[in-house]
Amino acid sequence: MPHVDRNNPKRAKSSESEYSMMEFMKQFPDDAACLEWLWRQRYSDDGEHAFCPKCEQTRVFRKYESKQLQQSWTCIGCGHHIHPTAGTIFHKSSTSLHLWFYAMYLMVSTRCGISAKQLERELGVTYKTAWRMAHLIRHELMEQGDDPLDGTIEADESYFGGKAHNMHKAKRDKIGGRGTAGKAPVFGMVQRERGRVIAVTVPNVSTVDLMPRIQQRVIPASTVYTDEASAYNPLTKEGYHHERINHSEKVYVSGDVHTNTIEGFWSLTKRGISGVYHSVSAKHLQGYLNEYAWRYSNRERGITLFELVLLRAAGSL
Repeated sequence: MPHVDRNNPKRAKSSESEYSMMEFMKQFPDDAACLEWLWRQRYSDDGEHAFCPKCEQTRVFRKYESKQLQQSWTCIGCGHHIHPTAGTIFHKSSTSLHLWFYAMYLMVSTRCGISAKQLERELGVTYKTAWRMAHLIRHELMEQGDDPLDGTIEADESYFGGKAHNMHKAKRDKIGGRGTAGKAPVFGMVQRERGRVIAVTVPNVSTVDLMPRIQQRVIPASTVYTDEASAYNPLTKEGYHHERINHSEKVYVSGDVHTNTIEGFWSLTKRGISGVYHSVSAKHLQGYLNEYAWRYSNRERGITLFELVLLRAAGSL
């Protein structure tokens, strides 16, 4: 793991940073350091001994310099090669490991994300390469997981997309309406006690689309707070303790009953997307939801987000 000195005397006491750019550059100055970290994290605690599947025992491995793009360690007993990048998002990539690690650092260290265009400028790669790297990091390393939610849950639906009156007349006429017309529907649930959030795109916000997602991810007998939308009517019948907050009557909090937490997440995500990416297509919206939900759910994990994403990249989580 990267060594994170949370008492670094060089960092200002007022700084919220837990792992700065300078610490990243010191820990991972080049490709060799990144590859060595992968080797030790995935195969060899001491950097020298590892289990050889061909010898079927722990043997000494050596790293011999070669002209091949993906460097490997070789068993001195049988000559078997182990590639630390095999089975990861770095496998067969012509982009250097150092740039991959830097891209991951940038994506998790920013509060509201970083665009592929900005990655292109930071990394010095083509836009196509930067977009592909960001896409893989979102979809492979920032998956939301399948762990069920329990306890007190807030559920809410929302819509992502531009306002009709801001659109060109031709596009406004094409979507044929106002309000939610032309916008992508999404559904989210947040577990209050652990601060975990699940956010997914849905075909629409009807009962047939929302209830299966609640039943799949929320343990029965949990308390579920929602607004007055009819899509949530079957919750009590399905074994959940269901309470509503009536937004149509301008009631937003009634004791513990509210959906302010999940609505706060929607606000954070929408502001981030509009400020950083300006707009995203419905086709790729799930990837961006993954990124914001992953960052939100792991913000108080106890380790830095960069440590966490590195472990995911190495297959250790």
